[in-house]
Amino acid sequence: MLHQSLRTLLEGLIDDASLFPPAALELGAAIEQHARQKRATEAFALGRFICPASRLELFSRSAALLMPGTYATSGYREMADDLPPWRVSVTIDQPLDVALDAIDAFNARHAREDQGLALADALELKIETPDDIDTALDIIPDDVLPFFELPPVDDPRGFIAALAGSDAAAKIRCGGLVPEAIPPASRIAAFLVACAVAEVPFKATAGLHHPIRAEQALTYEPDPPRAIQHGFINVFMAAALLHARAIEPEEALAVLEERDAAAFAVGPASVSWRGRALDLDELALARDTFALSYGSCSFDEPIADLRALGWLA
Repeated sequence: MLHQSLRTLLEGLIDDASLFPPAALELGAAIEQHARQKRATEAFALGRFICPASRLELFSRSAALLMPGTYATSGYREMADDLPPWRVSVTIDQPLDVALDAIDAFNARHAREDQGLALADALELKIETPDDIDTALDIIPDDVLPFFELPPVDDPRGFIAALAGSDAAAKIRCGGLVPEAIPPASRIAAFLVACAVAEVPFKATAGLHHPIRAEQALTYEPDPPRAIQHGFINVFMAAALLHARAIEPEEALAVLEERDAAAFAVGPASVSWRGRALDLDELALARDTFALSYGSCSFDEPIADLRALGWLA
């Protein structure tokens, strides 16, 4: 049985980053996999498809037949509205103005049923200084939510302050293909606390394939490097608890470092960490307005681990 509390915590949580390492699927395989996952039992947990700006045109042409809406031109009108439009987040790997033009063209094309329904409503941009935020916001349209990926700093408050009050969000990288790419839990805690204080929403990326903090393989290669990886339940429970003021800021580190799955309890109307509970309204508010999503090159691994914990049937 899927408790409503877990569904609320997981709703749209996992963005599909299957084009990126360590999975690094070919575009066609990633598109076909995403289409299958959109109809899976656990599809409620699936968020945006993440596509580099430089590949957005090819993605558009390759995915159109599998997007919702295309059946409308083949006489199967009842299937046209079966699923909502695919949502896409665009990583900026070319000049921002060029990428924005590509996003505009994509959205114009996929507003039509006969082209497949989709919407690129978010972008992800790496920055080096807080000033980069204002420069980018000057040209990013209001209907696209920008996520600014911070550099790996231990004190992110200057960056978060630059985002406060804007229609933008922060992004933190939580792992990588080698142990040294994994930030210490203290860095993630500082990021979450700063975002909570400034009321800046965020997403995470990389290294969050598994729900609970533990030693894991970092790639799918034979004899892969191994290291302690952060858990996505740790990260998003810490964020939600901070948002609801159910823990003190200094306790966020303990949530992130928790390695005992039994310390997290999932009930019909609440989730908790060591007795600090969040009800459905608190969870929904945190997920809708603060702890938005994380990118994962695997959707199957997080779901399989949740099943192994007994949290999903």
